[in-house]
Parts: sequence; C-alpha cells; structure tokens
Amino acid sequence: MDQEIKSFVTTSHSGCGVRRSVGAGLGLLLATLALSAPVRVAELPVIAVQPGQAARVASYDGQVEALRQAVIAAQVPGAVLELNVRAGDTVRAGQVLLRIDARAAEQSAAASSAQVAAARAALDVAATELARKRALAQKSYISQGALEQAESQYRAAQAQLNAQAAQAGAARTQTGFHVVRAPFDGVVSQLTVERGDMAMPGRPLLTVYDPAELRVAAHVPASALKGGTGGAQVLLSGVAAAITPARVQVLPTVDPQSLTQQVRAELPAGTTAAPGQFARLQLVAPTVDAGQGRRLFIPAAAVVRRAEVTAAYVLGADQRPQLRQLRLGPVQGEQVEVLSGLDAGEQLITDPQAATRAVAGSH
Repeated sequence: MDQEIKSFVTTSHSGCGVRRSVGAGLGLLLATLALSAPVRVAELPVIAVQPGQAARVASYDGQVEALRQAVIAAQVPGAVLELNVRAGDTVRAGQVLLRIDARAAEQSAAASSAQVAAARAALDVAATELARKRALAQKSYISQGALEQAESQYRAAQAQLNAQAAQAGAARTQTGFHVVRAPFDGVVSQLTVERGDMAMPGRPLLTVYDPAELRVAAHVPASALKGGTGGAQVLLSGVAAAITPARVQVLPTVDPQSLTQQVRAELPAGTTAAPGQFARLQLVAPTVDAGQGRRLFIPAAAVVRRAEVTAAYVLGADQRPQLRQLRLGPVQGEQVEVLSGLDAGEQLITDPQAATRAVAGSH
C-alpha cells in the first residue's frame, strides 16, 4: 500500500493541501472495499492502452420536448369554481381538473328538457287525433282532406319532438363542457388560472404532458447530416453520463434562412427530464479529423472518481495495481479520452473495484 500511495501522490499536483486531499480520497477508497474478499492480481481484467483515431464529434443545442402534450383551453365562459390540481401534480386520464360555473347551462338544459316533454305531449295528442280521423274516414264520415290534415299535424308534431330532443342533447353536452378532465395520464406542467378567475372560450387553462415519452429537438446544419445520425448521443443538463436515444428522426424540411433541419432524438423510457429542459445533441461524423493525430482512449467504466481525484488503476513494473491520477478529455460513447497520466502500451485494469480489493488484500 505504501508503494501505491507513493506512486499516486507523485503523479498528483504539488502542494500540501492537494496531497492531504488525495491521500484522504485514496484512504477512503481503500477502506470502502477492504472488507471484501481479496482478489489475486492474476485475476484482474487488464487491457493494453492503445492510441486510436478520434472521430469528429459535433454538439448542437436543443431542448426536451414531450411527444404527448396538451394545452387544455376553456370551451365555455364562466367563473372557475373548483380547482383540483397544481403545477407538478400527476393526474390520471379522466380525472376532474377543474369546474366552471354551469348554473346558466344547467337551467338551459332543464328548459330544453321541459320543451321535449311538451313536444312529446303534443305528439301524443296528434297521434290520438290521427287514429280517430282514420277510423272516421273508413266509415266515410269525414273527407280525405280532413284525414290528410290530421296526418300532416302528426308529422309536424313528430318533427317538433325530434328538434326539441336534439336541442336538449346539445344543452346537456354544453353542460359537460363546464367540467374539465385530464385527456391522458400525465403531469401538470403549467397552470394559468386560479379559483375565481373567468374562463373564456379559447383561453388556455393548463398544460398536461406525458413524462413517459420525451425527446430532444435540435436544429442541425443540413451539411452535417449527410453522413447520417449514427452514434448520436444526448447530454441532459444535470446528468453526467451521455444517453443513447431510442430513435432518431430527421425532419425532411430545411429552414431556408438558417439552412438547418430539425433532429428529434427520442429518450429511452424511464429518463427523468422535463419539457423545456436544456440539452445537447452530439453527432459523430463518419470521417476522421485531419491533423488531430492518434489519441488515447480508455473505457469510461475504468475511471475512478473520488472527490476531486480522477484516476485509474494500472499494473506497475512489479505487477501490482497502482492508482494513477489522470486528466481526462471529452466522453465519446463508452470511451473517454486521456489527456495526461497514461502512455500507450501501459496495462490498464478495467475493473477498479477488483483492483482496490487486490490492493487491500495484499497488506
């Protein structure tokens, strides 16, 4: 352990404060896994660090969007009497979100129902009269014209009943517009009214989105999409690791002013994000940048991060694991570039936890 700590501190920056911080981080790392079963050095997974050519990675600003998002507006005027949700609440399909004053609509529906009853009574009278006139016409007590007049009155009463019934149905439907329900399972992202506010037709009341289906939309120059979107990655604000999108779609239209196309990268299920959140879309070009030369890349899983310390385990000349401090560059998929701290040909241990247990078990 003394030899490892000496090797690790030698590669760190000068300064007593940094040495103490690095030593504390290393001690915490070793103490965490000291109780695990020791691992023999021969069992450690090791790869040789080899230089490679890096593909050009371009990053474009974008934002998170919801595939399903509904701006719910009022269909009828009235005061908001009941408000059951707040911004950020999770709602279920069909759940009552708010209620608008429906007293006038209910009175209109009641009046329409009464008119339907009156029209039905008039139809009954016309039907009775028609039956009586038919009986008299069979005995030749009345003329054919009188019978036809009774039949016409019956048809008019029937049409009146149908019209009143349709009007009553419209009144009942109008009453239902005063109850606003959730169109699907989702989250309330925005609320633009409060209890007591006046709702007007077309005025937005709230916004609901489905958090299970999200995407990142970015505008990319059309010239950068000639090689396709293979290897696309998404970086979300507040999330360190890059996300591989489930699907990438390039819209066929090109903006005539900016000469860009919109690229939509659908996020995998379970990704935590919100519409409007800042994001970056990374696209890997199929060609290699000229003049960049060959650089060193290692698996991102082999990197050890403890506080301000970024390091990796390598096999030293004595075939024992040594913790080597690194300075890293950008992440490209599952690989990360090493700017300093490693040389080509060195033996890198790809399982840092197994290396830590091997170090702890050797003392």
